[in-house]
Amino acid sequence: MLLLQQTTLVPKLLLFSKSDFSFNPCSSSPSTRVSFMDKHTKSSSLKQSHKQFQSSVLACQASTDTHDTSFRKDDLPAHGVSEVIVGVLGGGQLGRMLCQAASEMAIKVMVLDPLANCPASAIAYDHMVGSFDDSATVQEFAKRCGVLTVEIEHVDAATMEKLEQQGVDCQPKASTIRIIQDKYLQKVHFSGHGIPLPDFVQIDDLEGAKRAGDLFGYPLMLKSKRLAYDGRGNAVAKSEEELSSAVNALGGFDRGLYVEKWTPFVKELAVIVARGRDNSISCYPVVETIHKENICHIVKAPAGIPWKIRKLATDVAHKAVSSLEGAGVFAVELFLTKDGQILLNEVAPRPHNSGHHTIEACYTSQFEQHLRAVLGLPLGDPSMKTPAAIMYNLLGEDEGEPGFHLAHQLIGRALNIQGASVHWYDKPEMRKQRKMGHITFTGPSMGILEARLKSMLKEEGSESRTAVTPRVGIIMGSDSDLPIMKDAARILTMFGVPHEVRIVSAHRTPEMMFSYALSAQDQGIQIIIAGAGGAAHLPGMVASLTPLPVIGVPVRASALDGMDSLLSIVQMPRGVPVATVAINNATNAGLLAVRMLGVGDTDLLARMSQYQEDTRDDVMKKAEKLQTDGWETYLNP
Repeated sequence: MLLLQQTTLVPKLLLFSKSDFSFNPCSSSPSTRVSFMDKHTKSSSLKQSHKQFQSSVLACQASTDTHDTSFRKDDLPAHGVSEVIVGVLGGGQLGRMLCQAASEMAIKVMVLDPLANCPASAIAYDHMVGSFDDSATVQEFAKRCGVLTVEIEHVDAATMEKLEQQGVDCQPKASTIRIIQDKYLQKVHFSGHGIPLPDFVQIDDLEGAKRAGDLFGYPLMLKSKRLAYDGRGNAVAKSEEELSSAVNALGGFDRGLYVEKWTPFVKELAVIVARGRDNSISCYPVVETIHKENICHIVKAPAGIPWKIRKLATDVAHKAVSSLEGAGVFAVELFLTKDGQILLNEVAPRPHNSGHHTIEACYTSQFEQHLRAVLGLPLGDPSMKTPAAIMYNLLGEDEGEPGFHLAHQLIGRALNIQGASVHWYDKPEMRKQRKMGHITFTGPSMGILEARLKSMLKEEGSESRTAVTPRVGIIMGSDSDLPIMKDAARILTMFGVPHEVRIVSAHRTPEMMFSYALSAQDQGIQIIIAGAGGAAHLPGMVASLTPLPVIGVPVRASALDGMDSLLSIVQMPRGVPVATVAINNATNAGLLAVRMLGVGDTDLLARMSQYQEDTRDDVMKKAEKLQTDGWETYLNP
């Protein structure tokens, strides 16, 4: 193994055998970055050396050594996705997940964080121990990075502005950080760009707060301008008498306060928005966020809202991020009101809790996207690769070891649930309501994932990995249709497609039909095969209630030889399509369902191709036998 030992004179090339030592990437000595350990050292010595190694690393990382720069980074060939070192102010769970995403592309990420054992420290390319809001420390850290970004907005914006003037590449820009970290200034900025917001006003004294109460009514939301996140910095006054206590709870008027009109929202939504260096914008699907004690607790993706509301929320988020400067990922938090308005709540200039599900649920995670954006790489595809996802935040339920025990119990149950992915942030201290990790569930429908989440949250009856969700629903108006409809079930069984068979009458049990049609999508059903005879209302009525494809099977009744059933199905009005097959041909309905599912299922598509090949071979064998034996022998074997 060859190592370059740097001295104050000239580089000297040394030759060693790999088995003679172990390599330590950094030591506290200012004259060298190489240290050795005898391979015969006993176990106890190894542990002690490991402790010394850790302290040496920290000393080295925080040092201000200068080194020979005759070999410039720009002169070296690029072998990775990017040779630029990304510096991140903050090394919490967001920094950790940024490092995880970076490792997949061999991108080097350094973090600046005051905690030696912060979540990102174990996997970062380098960790400088120091405060990310200390000007001198940030300036020293910036010297080691090619681009500077943040995982928390509560940094020293003035220092970032100074660094930008010196030519340091900061993404997003310091101007954006300055706007975002003052929530009142943020409101003023977005209001000036025509973005819908709750009404707000600055308050400087109790009289101003009372005037705001008279203007907006009660309850009244009081907020701190700065250092407010995860519910911190918010206080509600339900009446004028509660204003003083609300102000005191926020630290008094000297903290800088403003008032926001109470928004009676029906849902809280969020949109993760990526902005490239070329000002290109890419929006992730809208999600619903559910909070527990003002902390994001559950995220549902996509949000269960009408398409026009999704578009409106995306448009507001796009416009908000377009008004800011710099590249990166931004989280836009929104309110949906009962009259269908979308109001902007606030924006975070970094990856966000509302986007953690993107790691498993989207083609490009928010963390990879942030790295792409700040490095000037093409933005990735933000669309979901699974029909539904739920992110559950693991918040501390108790202090210390009891809290860890409760969290690990929950994790143990999650690991037994299909489609669950566990993320543990490895924080050394457990506190109540502290974000310790998260669990993401992905699957075929929101209803199924909600059931899986419920099973994780209770100790008994956790869902088995072997639980199978029906993909096709076979329904019929009467059991007299079953001798025909069983052929569809037989085909689906042959192809290994999970399905259910139900009696759902459009005339005798209309409430059941309505319930089934409206809930089928949430239950994971992807296609409905509906058989009916006579007036054959079932397929059309179901198709009018669900966005899922419906295949109608006309069943021959005692009169009209099934033609009434066929015509009732095919004569649906425009806008309510129902596919159909020949009278009594439930076999083709099953095969059509398999082909439709095969569009997004390569295994089913391959099995369908094999089925066609087997059918052709069967016909060829019969043709050959007929030609060889003659028709008389063929008919009378």
